[in-house]
Amino acid sequence: MHDFNEVFIQILILLAIAIAVIGVARKINQPDTIALVLVGLLLGIVNLPFPLVDQAEAFITQSNVFQVIIISLFLPILLGDATLKLPFHHLYKQKNTVIGLALGGTFLSFIIIGFAGYFLIGLPIAVAFTFAALMSATDPISVLSIFKSAGVSEKLSTIMEGESLFNDGIAIVLFQIASVYLLTYIEMGWAGVGSGVWLFLRFAVGGILVGVILGFLFSQVIRFYDDYPFEIAVSALLFFGSYFIAEHLHVSGVIAVVAGGFVFADYGGKIGMSKVTEQNINSFWDVIALIANSLIFLIVGLEIRNIDLNGQWEIVIYAILIVIGARIVALFISTLPAKSLNRKERILLNWGGLKGSLSIALALSLPASFDGRDTVLLLTFSVVLFSLVVQGLTIKPLIRKLGLNEKG
Repeated sequence: MHDFNEVFIQILILLAIAIAVIGVARKINQPDTIALVLVGLLLGIVNLPFPLVDQAEAFITQSNVFQVIIISLFLPILLGDATLKLPFHHLYKQKNTVIGLALGGTFLSFIIIGFAGYFLIGLPIAVAFTFAALMSATDPISVLSIFKSAGVSEKLSTIMEGESLFNDGIAIVLFQIASVYLLTYIEMGWAGVGSGVWLFLRFAVGGILVGVILGFLFSQVIRFYDDYPFEIAVSALLFFGSYFIAEHLHVSGVIAVVAGGFVFADYGGKIGMSKVTEQNINSFWDVIALIANSLIFLIVGLEIRNIDLNGQWEIVIYAILIVIGARIVALFISTLPAKSLNRKERILLNWGGLKGSLSIALALSLPASFDGRDTVLLLTFSVVLFSLVVQGLTIKPLIRKLGLNEKG
């Protein structure tokens, strides 16, 4: 009991700091997430004379704690919340662009970063492609709040959020393939390619099936009730249930949550949710997502202080340039069929492809026995820091410069 109280107090201290930072950021009209990362970084660097804060930092930045909090607890919440907020008809309208980016763009980015890491930086093949998988996931949380405050069109916001919802699941599968199976598949030759494709399809299609079935079943449950506290509890059970059942079946939990969330929000919303329920369910998940995000980005800042850049600047700069270059090429090629996107919109989508907490959590999940783990952590932390701070702080000026700050 005493241990539980200690842990709870430590998380509460960090939450109090995070909420205070958000309060200040909103008053000065700056993005919450970037302010949280910067404050987390500052707390990690400066030795404050508050032992409780130090203890909270030490506890929360343990690799296993960070992974559990981000991947098992917060990821289903944030994915579920996003599916409730993103109307399916908006997503369907942009389906070709979103599928092109989430599938084609993610694969292209993975291939380009992997080979560039191998040939230009000289990373071992498994390390290069593990890093490539981590850099293929985008984190739209910071970007979407900036888009909203700047009045960017619904079309661009939908594309950005839709891409991230689906490419997170794809990137996790690619990460598992690269970090666990890649060397075996290379030795197998063409048979290895077939095994890799089969594994990917099993993860993705299995995740979709789990999500759709559970989303349909839970939608049937809420048909019989007009009771929003109960229906909110059902939605929470769906998000966590989809994730853990899919993971237990060795398919993609992330894809299951996204599929289940969309079925529940669209189909379930039509057949079983009153306006009052819809309003309350959105308000509830707004609060939960705010708490989750506030802790995530503060923790990301605290985690990043573990980077040791001594003598590593050259490899870090190469990695940042490779990731930016791969995003440009992958986005340009994967959106070629999308005639509705103009050059300025492509520039904004490219610069808005930020990396975030999922990349760091996955990197930390690598076992100590993985050769090159320290290199992957160094490069991942460095790119995420550059992405959140440099790209994050320049998106708003870029929106104004491109003239995309009018709703349309």
